[in-house]
Amino acid sequence: MAKLTYKDSGVDKEKGYKEVELIKKIVKETHSKEVLTDIGGFAGAFAPDLTGIDNPVFLSGTDGVGTKIKLAMEMDKHDTVGIDCVAMCVNDILCQGGRPLFFLDYIATGKLNPEKMAKLVEGVARGCKEASASLIGGETAEMPGIYKEDDYDLAGFAVGICDRDKLIDGKSLKEGDIAIGLYSSGVHSNGFSLVRASMEQGGVSLDDRFSEEESIGEKLLRPTKIYAKEIKSLQENIDLKAIAHITGGGFYENVPRVLGDELGVDFDLSRLNLDPIFTKIQEWGNIDTDEMYHTFNMGVGMVVFVDENDKDLALDLLEGKAQVIGKVRSGNKDIKINL
Repeated sequence: MAKLTYKDSGVDKEKGYKEVELIKKIVKETHSKEVLTDIGGFAGAFAPDLTGIDNPVFLSGTDGVGTKIKLAMEMDKHDTVGIDCVAMCVNDILCQGGRPLFFLDYIATGKLNPEKMAKLVEGVARGCKEASASLIGGETAEMPGIYKEDDYDLAGFAVGICDRDKLIDGKSLKEGDIAIGLYSSGVHSNGFSLVRASMEQGGVSLDDRFSEEESIGEKLLRPTKIYAKEIKSLQENIDLKAIAHITGGGFYENVPRVLGDELGVDFDLSRLNLDPIFTKIQEWGNIDTDEMYHTFNMGVGMVVFVDENDKDLALDLLEGKAQVIGKVRSGNKDIKINL
């Protein structure tokens, strides 16, 4: 009877050790002074700086990249989806007024390729730098029999902090407040099952040209925008009433999450400069406009609500990266969109 080893079963521990060595420097570059441990320990230790915080509240968020991962695998380009993973988690924390503190990633794959996994973590680290969060730990699991050899999945978990008195919960939102839309960087990380189905129906491929500068695949792989700098600038200068991260479900599912039962919003998106990628997706799949707005961000990655008196200052602070797109009214969490 043959003597089996872990490697015989499809799990190569040596490659795992190699991956850790490849990513050590990348991860270290994300660490703030609040990080107390190096990569490789059993747990990441973090001592938050509580200066200016009298009553700390911790905020958490977890998410993945969804089927956008499939595009990265088909294009053999793995250095951007890590940014998406961070963005999907920390943008949710920003919605409650939190400062992102640290992030952990989880990668599962059929066969461990240290260089490919290092590219994924490189993207995660870039996202953490954009969010001013420390990457303090993670896990790469080699799972033959569950995933195909070259397949992988990526998920993450983030923790943030804010003072309880500064928690953004939408309770001060009132009729007449202004909705400002912060532009997205593209499709972000939601709706890619529909994107892929639309491309298949339209007979287009990732290698086809979207413009002179980039292919369709490169356009779709643009990472999700992280709004940490924009939200911080607004927090320091005005009273933010509520913030909605426009993810899966678009305006119709995400904006009601920050509204009281007695409020609704009228959106006017007729003057929004729509990213042409959404027009193309709609054309390829012959998708109804209503379905598009129920699925995608349609060019607005985040909506912030401010008092009308703060509107001009908010727009100045956002430096051309946003525009007024709506107004709060009485209602029942209902959303109306004028196109």
